[in-house]
Amino acid sequence: QVQLVESGGDLVQPGGSLTLSCVASGTISEIHVIGWFRQFPGSQRELVATTGSNIRYAKSAKGRFAISRDVAKNTVYLQMDSLLPEDTAVYYCYANMPNGSEYWGQGTQVTVSA
Repeated sequence: QVQLVESGGDLVQPGGSLTLSCVASGTISEIHVIGWFRQFPGSQRELVATTGSNIRYAKSAKGRFAISRDVAKNTVYLQMDSLLPEDTAVYYCYANMPNGSEYWGQGTQVTVSA
C-alpha cells in the first residue's frame, strides 16, 4: 500500500510559477513510477510528467514543467513555470508498482487566472 499526499496548489497569475509536492508513504521502496497527472472538468486524467527508470513529459509540459524526486524525503515535485490559463486543473500525484497496482493522491487545485 502507498499513500500519496499532494500540496502546493494555488491561484497564480498567467506567466507565474508554482511548485507542487507529493509526499509518499507506505511501501515506497517498491514504487516503479511516480509522477503527476491532471484533470480538467468533464475530462479524463491526463499525464503531466512521471519519473521512474526514465522521465516522461506531456507535450504541453515540456520546456515549462520539471519533475524531480527527493528520495530521502519520499517526495516528488512538479515545478511549473510560465503557467497558462489552460493549465488550470486538479493535479494528482500517481504511483504504480511492479505488480500493476496504482495509487492516487486526493488532488490539488491549480488555477491560473488574472
